[in-house]
Amino acid sequence: MDIAVKVRELTKRYGDLMAVNKVSFTIEEGEIFGLLGPNGAGKTTTLEMIEGLRKPDGGSIQLCGIDVTKRAADVKEIIGVQLQSTSIYDKIKVGEVIELFGGYYRKSRPADEVLEEVSLNEKRNSFVDSLSGGQKQRLALALALVNEPRVLFLDEPTTGLDPQARRNIWEIIEGLSRKGKTIILSTHYMEEAEQLCERVGIIDHGQVIALDTPANLISKQNMDSAVEIFSPNGMNKEFFEKLPKVDKVTQDGEKFILHTREALSLLTDIVHLREQNKLSLKNISVREVTLEDVFLELTGRKLRE
Repeated sequence: MDIAVKVRELTKRYGDLMAVNKVSFTIEEGEIFGLLGPNGAGKTTTLEMIEGLRKPDGGSIQLCGIDVTKRAADVKEIIGVQLQSTSIYDKIKVGEVIELFGGYYRKSRPADEVLEEVSLNEKRNSFVDSLSGGQKQRLALALALVNEPRVLFLDEPTTGLDPQARRNIWEIIEGLSRKGKTIILSTHYMEEAEQLCERVGIIDHGQVIALDTPANLISKQNMDSAVEIFSPNGMNKEFFEKLPKVDKVTQDGEKFILHTREALSLLTDIVHLREQNKLSLKNISVREVTLEDVFLELTGRKLRE
């Protein structure tokens, strides 16, 4: 596969703060690549430099062979960007806003064709303010597709949507990938990254701390199963770490996640321990390890912190 995005030693400093510290990665053509990180980790700054919106202090960026720092205007013709929140004048029709945005580019696609791709053709003559939340997100995606971009940046494409609307967006993204679009996805929904992304880069404190497929990232952490426990009365992490059969413990507020290779045996021990000592342990459950567990283990923080 050809390389669509090539980032080498990318650096950005704000005074004494090293926001992005020698970040390097490549993305293949047609790949869905997830870039994840807690708030303040350097993810947004990295994306803005790749998009040509912010000038790096060091390093290099190439999009489809184009040097972003030297040919930013050319880069804008081959990328599409869907922001987390897109403000569009309400009293304009859906087809009109597609045609308006198409006029900003040297080449653009017919409005009907773009609307068909995001399942909004029946809304062509509807005003923007009549659209549902999911339809507005699909319209924002349509605007990012109007110039037939080779590389598509999606920033929180399903934020605030109900599960069905989210699934609709997922299907569109997967369809775009099958058509050869290179997609860089930023999301706060870990299940979204795990479902859609072929590879994921986790960035924290301005550096890429992990990069691989979701399945490989999970397997590398040697986390076979997870036992979740809610303890509202101040239980501490150290208490659970001392239990037999527990490999690792992560804490998320009142929720403790115990990683183990002997889930059923550990679950039995915990139930007996609760009954014997009258401990306030609630909603005890067992599940498979997810990408979110890996993220918490690597960063020590939730994605939205």
